[in-house]
Amino acid sequence: MIAHLAKILGPGHRGALRSYLAWLIGYAVLEGVAMAFLVPVLRAVFDGDTEGALRWLAVLAAAVAVTCVARYQQAMRGFRLALVTLTTLHDRLGDHVVRLPLGWFTSEKVGRLSRSATSGTFMVTNVFAHLLTPVVSGVVTPATVVAAMLVFDWRLGLVLVLLAPLLYATHRWSTTWVGRAEEGRDAADALAGSRVVEFARNQQTLRAFGRGVEGYGPLEDAVERRSAAGGRMLSETMPRLLANGLAVQLAFAALVATGVTLVLDGAIEPVSLVALLALAARFVGPLSEAAGQSGMLRMAGNDLRRLAALFDERPLPEKAEGAEPVALPRPGEIEFEHVTFGYGDGDGDGAAPVLRDVSLRVPAHTMTAVVGASGSGKTTLTRLVMRFFDVGEGAVRVGGTDVRELPTAELMAQLSLVMQDVYLFDDTLEGNIRVGRPTATDEEVREAARLAGVDEIVERLPDGWATGVGEGGASLSGGERQRVSVARAVLKQAPIVLLDEATAALDPENERYVQAALRTLMRTSTLVVIAHKLPTVVAADQILVLDGGRIAERGTHEELLAADGRYTRFWNERRRSRGWRLVPDDGTEAAR
Repeated sequence: MIAHLAKILGPGHRGALRSYLAWLIGYAVLEGVAMAFLVPVLRAVFDGDTEGALRWLAVLAAAVAVTCVARYQQAMRGFRLALVTLTTLHDRLGDHVVRLPLGWFTSEKVGRLSRSATSGTFMVTNVFAHLLTPVVSGVVTPATVVAAMLVFDWRLGLVLVLLAPLLYATHRWSTTWVGRAEEGRDAADALAGSRVVEFARNQQTLRAFGRGVEGYGPLEDAVERRSAAGGRMLSETMPRLLANGLAVQLAFAALVATGVTLVLDGAIEPVSLVALLALAARFVGPLSEAAGQSGMLRMAGNDLRRLAALFDERPLPEKAEGAEPVALPRPGEIEFEHVTFGYGDGDGDGAAPVLRDVSLRVPAHTMTAVVGASGSGKTTLTRLVMRFFDVGEGAVRVGGTDVRELPTAELMAQLSLVMQDVYLFDDTLEGNIRVGRPTATDEEVREAARLAGVDEIVERLPDGWATGVGEGGASLSGGERQRVSVARAVLKQAPIVLLDEATAALDPENERYVQAALRTLMRTSTLVVIAHKLPTVVAADQILVLDGGRIAERGTHEELLAADGRYTRFWNERRRSRGWRLVPDDGTEAAR
């Protein structure tokens, strides 16, 4: 846990963490020492030695005062670390996350990031403010009492030493079960949370098929699993936590029994036994409190481990900040050289290859169309250009330079992306276009909007450019969102534009605007288009046909048709699909 706390706080606060722990351990030791001085005080009182009692009482008072100072110091340091967590953790986590490869951001990992950034942050502060002190003092203070007991009476001290392994084993057994049960409950909570979001986001589809009334099976199953996991956690952990507390009480009972036996045998004075049992009672108190808090601390440890694991995620290696900008020898060019890549453990290795020995060159200021069956590797090509992952073999070059040698900011400056599924921020229409280049002038924004057909949308909106588009662009149609996305790309003026099925779901009017914008982009940028619309494919300077992760064919439209291969079959299928229409079923003609 301490290692996880150090990782979460960061290198700049590890000294403060060590200082806090030193004061915490010092406080726990001093608390045990102060308790030990209770024995000579009681012995002097029982012996009627007033002078000795006052002398030892003064020593006890001094020890208590020093203990209070140590307690104050460690508490204040703990609260300061909690404040550090609240004020810096999200910034540190954000700075780390933005350096992770884009391929890391799967829905599962994003969900885990969200939970860790909220509940995990609260748990770190809770550890410093409430949990760590009773658990550490509940172990260190009794250990100090045992050492004092060995000094006052080695036989009773030996009993405590012999009972220590039993207490440790019981504690370890109970907290291990708590940790396992909490992990199961956390997984069930995460799944239920994902299902709730899924249920809320897909109401249109669910209601269209009558599932809004009948219920949503995956959500109901996830909620039932969550309830079952919570029930198992209570039923499995509470008896073990009670057993942990019972073991502490049994240890005290064994010590009392041993002391009584020694008194009956005349090996110890009854007065001494009473004083030593008073000390032993202070041995039991901190242990009982530690037993009560250990389950919470173990659950907190799980949260800390998950949060620290985010900082263990490795960013893709790149040049250090402040390095000289990389000069691109061939701006706007894309090149793959014998690239083999498979989705695996995050860096592309360790899985069946999606791309196999792919070599290609996209000259600057040309348009390349990529076609192929689903799963052939089309989207993977664009992801590797954007460095979602690093390739397993070969090299991907942008502007004549390996993408692994380009800082992320410089690489992204070379690229614009237009995808089929467009996300717009909850901002104005103009604000969403300015995402492409925030420093652009008003005239440049208006021109980019005109080229993408957004000016026509502006004229229809009540507040024009200041119209809010809603979260995700909910107030605009899918085609209108796509036009805004293209306007972003035009405004950015990047040397390379990647389009992934950008026109696949557009109606004729929106497709007309987008196609016009693409023709403008062709004059200034290199275009790589994943497309199935025939006008887009035909307009390309070269067409790449992917099949099974390899480039099966390449050439112009005319060259590939003349080859009568896979592209010809693709072309014929698309032409036939364009001629399909539905007619009334009057028994004379079917859909064709």
